[in-house]
Amino acid sequence: QVQLVESGGGLVQPGGSLRLSCAASGFTLDYYAIGWFRQAPGKEREGVFCFSASDGRVYYADSVKGRFTVSRDNAKNTLYLQMKNLEPEDTAVYYCATNSHYGSGCSRIGWHYGMDYWGKGTLVTVSS
Repeated sequence: QVQLVESGGGLVQPGGSLRLSCAASGFTLDYYAIGWFRQAPGKEREGVFCFSASDGRVYYADSVKGRFTVSRDNAKNTLYLQMKNLEPEDTAVYYCATNSHYGSGCSRIGWHYGMDYWGKGTLVTVSS
């Protein structure tokens, strides 16, 4: 059974750093598209990162390029989102999600398309 569990959220001051984790079970990270998404209060869900298993490419949203980095620990089957230079605008619930089709990619019309398993999210609050 596919399951994604996010952790690591919390309160951080502007300019600070935080690392989120997405522990995956029921599938192997390397072979399926997976992404990080966020949703701020009153705003639409935004794709932050997407890994395409079809061609190995990774994509970052322009709003986080140079500040956010995604890595993985294959032994733990866990995806990490390292966030630096955080801004109040980064405040949101952060979710990881995956597409359960083997070799799946990141949809060109929106990374969330095709993502059929989602974690429950972890809240990140950037505030002084």
